[in-house]
Amino acid sequence: MSETHSSPKLNTDISYTERVPWPYATNPTTRPSLTLSDEQLFGTHLFSFKRLWNRVPLDGFYAEALEKYGNEDAIEPEVERRLVRKIDRLIIPCLAVCYAFYYIDKTTLSYAAIFGIKDDLHLSGSEYSWLSSVFYFGWLVWGLPSNLLMQKSPSAKYLAINIFMWGVLLMAQAASRNFVDLALLRILSGAFEAIADPAFMLITTMFYKRSEQPSRISAWYSANGLGVAGGGLLGYAIGHINGDLSSWKYEFLIIGALCSFWGIVLFLILPDSPPTASTFTREERLIAVARLRGNQTGVDNKKFKMDQFVECMTDLKTWLFFFLGLVGNVPNGGISNFSTLIIKGLGFDTLQTTLLGIPQGALVCLWISLGAYLNSRLPQNSRTYVCILFMLPTIAGTLGFLLAPQHASVGRLICYYLTGSYQTSFVLGLSLITSNTAGQTKKQLTSGLIWVGACVGNISGCFFYRSQDAPEYRLGIGSMLVCNCIEVLIFVLLRMYFVRANRLRDEKAGLQKSGDHQNMSTAEMETRLNENETAFADLTDLQNVNFRYVY
Repeated sequence: MSETHSSPKLNTDISYTERVPWPYATNPTTRPSLTLSDEQLFGTHLFSFKRLWNRVPLDGFYAEALEKYGNEDAIEPEVERRLVRKIDRLIIPCLAVCYAFYYIDKTTLSYAAIFGIKDDLHLSGSEYSWLSSVFYFGWLVWGLPSNLLMQKSPSAKYLAINIFMWGVLLMAQAASRNFVDLALLRILSGAFEAIADPAFMLITTMFYKRSEQPSRISAWYSANGLGVAGGGLLGYAIGHINGDLSSWKYEFLIIGALCSFWGIVLFLILPDSPPTASTFTREERLIAVARLRGNQTGVDNKKFKMDQFVECMTDLKTWLFFFLGLVGNVPNGGISNFSTLIIKGLGFDTLQTTLLGIPQGALVCLWISLGAYLNSRLPQNSRTYVCILFMLPTIAGTLGFLLAPQHASVGRLICYYLTGSYQTSFVLGLSLITSNTAGQTKKQLTSGLIWVGACVGNISGCFFYRSQDAPEYRLGIGSMLVCNCIEVLIFVLLRMYFVRANRLRDEKAGLQKSGDHQNMSTAEMETRLNENETAFADLTDLQNVNFRYVY
């Protein structure tokens, strides 16, 4: 790697007081009172505008949290453990159920295919592939603008509105009369779904420490597997409906109605940030904020900053994350839309195919849970090793599927199930992004860019599964193998980047491995040790001298 691109540059040309806004100064004699009352956060009644759509700056709340709980021993461990359990009970189910619907939503076209939509709408093979892809064109065009809109909005409320609209547009697809109708609705549906993954990542960073993020992202992302299994169960049940409408129309109507309902639930119960978690006491909210000071990534800031935009676009790891999203989703684009056709091509009938999607989903949950558990038991900075480890079953499964004879249906099905292990690597890859990107504008843009890459991957992935290659789809499975190998290389490069960046920062600060600070100037020592001042100052990971990468 060249020195120019791989070496993060700390912004040391400006004074510390210029880098850190005054609300976070730890000297109470120089900090004016910015106390933010609960009335300012929630209003005076259940349906007040402040409770439903509040954009009040939270600087005063952060300052109060640090003043009360800014010391290492200020929060009792048992109090923090109880609070984390309470956060888990609120945040994880909300995101997990949403993510399950999210995946079911994306696979509705796959189930509609085996329920006769191709014949009813007279779709050719290429038109079906385009319907699988146009969804992501809407996502691609609206992904970054949607992220910037979310930064200006209450995060959870903005997410909930988009989820509600997913469901509305999904129900509307049942009224499609031809390819054009369905394509337009899917483009719009993709635009509204563009915010889902970035919003989940943002909410996770706002409520959890960096060490907690891998297991929490794994928890809500594993609902992907529930979506696969749930989609199979719903598909099986819908396939038995003997109504006036075609089965594929019931698929869109029922799943769309469930999505819209969940959007309403999220609007009412999911908090936008720790200070606005109305079901928590004020002390719990203050502790929820203060305990995240070690993240050094901030919590919430509504101001767009051009310097963070420029830094995001010129940071090497941003583009490594982008390509991780791309190569990690070329396989997903094909599997999510052609999984039922691949399984059916092994010799199973329609209803058997819907049921065989259930173990696939259960295995995804198992893979992700196993990855999160292993990561929590290994020494610190083992995430990239775990990512590489869980790419191996996927690579083995794709090779087995390609090399096994066509008549070996059971063996090929087992190999196909093995390919789901890449989901674990991608999940831990997401935790690398949430843990290693600081500054609100930069976080929003980086998160948006990985999902732009995911869009490109999902769009292109569909076209590797050509109708003339059915039922083996050798080109599609081969594309999965190539992308898996590239993904391993990206994890290696990310680890090299983070290791080198941390070493350069330690050398810059004059830190020795033994912990000897003799080579540090007084100013450097003061800046290094005063972490409270940078905790919520909305500095990027390159600007913040207290920031260290995890890998």
